[in-house]
Amino acid sequence: MVYDVTKFLDDHPGGDEVLLSATGKDATDDFEDVGHSGSAREMMNEFYVGEMDTSTIPLKQKYTPPNQPHYNQDKTSEFIIKLLQFLVPLAILGLAFGLRFYTKAT
Repeated sequence: MVYDVTKFLDDHPGGDEVLLSATGKDATDDFEDVGHSGSAREMMNEFYVGEMDTSTIPLKQKYTPPNQPHYNQDKTSEFIIKLLQFLVPLAILGLAFGLRFYTKAT
């Protein structure tokens, strides 16, 4: 059975999120698990739209993720190389200033 509860969203005691989470699927178990009252079951008649033709529902397809380029999780060597490319020139510059300062002082 198919129901259109759009007009009932604001009035639903459990909130509209409960109804929206059941959109587009068989919500029979969800409805039964809550234990709705007889008056709630009667109220469903005003939202009844019709029956669903299950033969028109497409078969579920297995999800195949898109191919992605290989990701190198171990980037430690790249990090060390970049760090050395930054630190070695700084060390040489520091050594040059240190030597100049030392030779100028004596």
